[in-house]
Amino acid sequence: MTVSPILQKYLDQSVTYDLIPHAPTMSSTRTAEACHVPGEALAKAVVLRRDGGYMMAVLPASHHLHLSALKSQLGHKVDLASEEEIERRFEDCERGAIPALGECYGLDVIIDDTSDARRHVYMYGGDHATLIRMEAAQFARLTEEAWRGHFSTHD
Repeated sequence: MTVSPILQKYLDQSVTYDLIPHAPTMSSTRTAEACHVPGEALAKAVVLRRDGGYMMAVLPASHHLHLSALKSQLGHKVDLASEEEIERRFEDCERGAIPALGECYGLDVIIDDTSDARRHVYMYGGDHATLIRMEAAQFARLTEEAWRGHFSTHD
């Protein structure tokens, strides 16, 4: 598998970006290391279940999600989606390689405010052997409708 077709179509219509191939990895931390990318620059996506639907939280790969902080900021109950739910929603992605642009999959997105202070943003492209790199300003434009909040802590 390569870049998710849904993601690629969305990006091709909106921004310029680079593909960074790398040896397959199975965690965002290892991906950042393999690509010599700071963990703070790799945006990881966490899919959440809420009110019978789904949404996405985006945070740096070097951080941990605090679900209780996220729940209090959103003002409603959210839980982690199961792997099976994620696979149904992201059929064109490998398990664990979800792109951090929920907008192209019709999801509401909340971005951790620690994600905003960098020059480039990196994210999974839908597989475990390709990263997407784009200017932070382009990522900000793609996610301008996303909510912002603080719901993570550094490793």
